[in-house]
Amino acid sequence: FQAGARPAPFSAWIDDWQMTATDPQAADALDALHVTARGDDFAYALDLRANGPLVFHGERGFSVKSAEGQASYYYSQPFYSVTGTLSLPEGDIPVTGHAWLDREWSSQPLSEQQEGWDWVSLHFDTGARLMGFTLRQTDGTAFTAATWIEPDGTSQSYPDGALTMTPLGTSDVAGRQVPTEWRIALPDRGLDITTTALNPRSWMDVSVSYWEGPIRMEGTDRGRGYLEMTGYPAD
Repeated sequence: FQAGARPAPFSAWIDDWQMTATDPQAADALDALHVTARGDDFAYALDLRANGPLVFHGERGFSVKSAEGQASYYYSQPFYSVTGTLSLPEGDIPVTGHAWLDREWSSQPLSEQQEGWDWVSLHFDTGARLMGFTLRQTDGTAFTAATWIEPDGTSQSYPDGALTMTPLGTSDVAGRQVPTEWRIALPDRGLDITTTALNPRSWMDVSVSYWEGPIRMEGTDRGRGYLEMTGYPAD
């Protein structure tokens, strides 16, 4: 089979990519994972261990997406520590880091007045984290939401308007102008940062094409993050 999954013990795979639960005694099957992938000139094998609780966005996981009431159920595990090996043609490289897993589902599409979204997950050097997104409206306005996550896992969700994400610079990617530099502000937390993409050309040319990739930040807070953007048509 090209792809598949089983619930117990948890395992999911697509071609040469696989994610498998490694601790059958864990409270959550996704608390401890082994992830492998392979391409033409690389491979990696990573072990993920959750060191904090799940975080539910919006109202206990009910994440509103528009003024009209569109919503999804949405939670994250933003507390993975990662160890493993990256295999390149020149040899194996041991790696460590952090990971973030999202689960989201809905029975309805976005509003007809929404043309795409810009989403970030941010790991700050303080140990705090932030999930934030803006859904772009056809009239030029936007609907936003955010969740601030403390190092101990306590969190606060923010409604539309609390977070601002302002594009500062674009890159020519796959025949379209995509904003790869952003100003992100959450005044209630004193956050005001500028983010830049490590690889501005991180375009995913799949059936529903989109941009996603790691980002750097500077400003009031330091750390690393990840950016995902949809709804940017070719010129």
